[in-house]
Amino acid sequence: MKLRVTHETRYDYTPAVETAQHLAHLRPLNTAGQQLLSHSLTVNPQPALLTEAVDVFGNVRTFFSLQIPHRQLTVTADSVVVTSKPQSPDGSTDLTLWEHTREVFRFHAGNAYDAASEFVFASPCIPRHTDFLDYARPSFTAGTALLSAICNLMERIHTEFTYASQSTEVNTPAQVALKQKKGVCQDFSHIMIACLRSMSLPARYVSGYLLTEPPKGQARLVGADASHAWVSAYIPGLNQSRRKGLDGRPPDGFGGGWFDFCPTNNRWGFGTPGEDYVTLALGRDFSDVSPMRGMIHGGANHRLHVGVTVQPMDTDTSRDMVNTSAIPASDAQTGAPLHQSQSQSQTSSPKP
Repeated sequence: MKLRVTHETRYDYTPAVETAQHLAHLRPLNTAGQQLLSHSLTVNPQPALLTEAVDVFGNVRTFFSLQIPHRQLTVTADSVVVTSKPQSPDGSTDLTLWEHTREVFRFHAGNAYDAASEFVFASPCIPRHTDFLDYARPSFTAGTALLSAICNLMERIHTEFTYASQSTEVNTPAQVALKQKKGVCQDFSHIMIACLRSMSLPARYVSGYLLTEPPKGQARLVGADASHAWVSAYIPGLNQSRRKGLDGRPPDGFGGGWFDFCPTNNRWGFGTPGEDYVTLALGRDFSDVSPMRGMIHGGANHRLHVGVTVQPMDTDTSRDMVNTSAIPASDAQTGAPLHQSQSQSQTSSPKP
């Protein structure tokens, strides 16, 4: 699919912000499941400095600073990507037991280094806790194939948890969401990753977008979607012929490949959960890939509005799109300097 993604972030400040520095993860990746065709980032007011750099996870992040007083900040990312259907696993994945994978990532002197080992450890939003281990164990019985065990865990989260858009905040601990068994895609992803890591299996957080279809007979609303999140788990020893990305190069990882799992929608696949998914950034958890965050001087009160639109490029936008205001994402009232961060949730419908 050829998809256009427009992600608009607007902050309204009272009183005016004097100076600000922001970091954005808004440029989609080139992955095994998608190719980035174009990308632009528009910041208003115009920043005094804007630079791009690749972080340790391979994401392109944008830093910009504002040195003039401003009561409003608008950041608009416009991207076009081509996505592909998930690749089907080959027979080698059925022979990989989860216990074998655990041993691969257990430290032994002289073992070869695998880059996926970076995603076995606890991270800021995903601590180690026995609650995650207890929840994971029923899926990881002795002699179970790794892929089957992970799919079972995903299906359990999808079935046993309730999607409730107002039930958690961006900083709600994963353990709290696990106990209440409800949350949004960010919570489901953090819980699933925590469960996998509790079994000593590498898993990473994926931020991105999901194409959602409007009700039959209704036009697609501009700005009516939201960011999405899912999980990527590592399968060692994956057949090399299955590991070629759209650019002809193998995806991340040494000697294996990453499978994507979406517990919100119970979908999975090698390279992507589906051709209607757009990968934005990869990290240990949400704290690594927040779409935008920053530090400001001034602006003691602020309101955040986020509007996301994902649309097929073959759609007649003049006929099929209707303008709507951005979705109010969150409010905050604190003193400056202020740390700002966007949450990720699929708000257009509970489980599209």
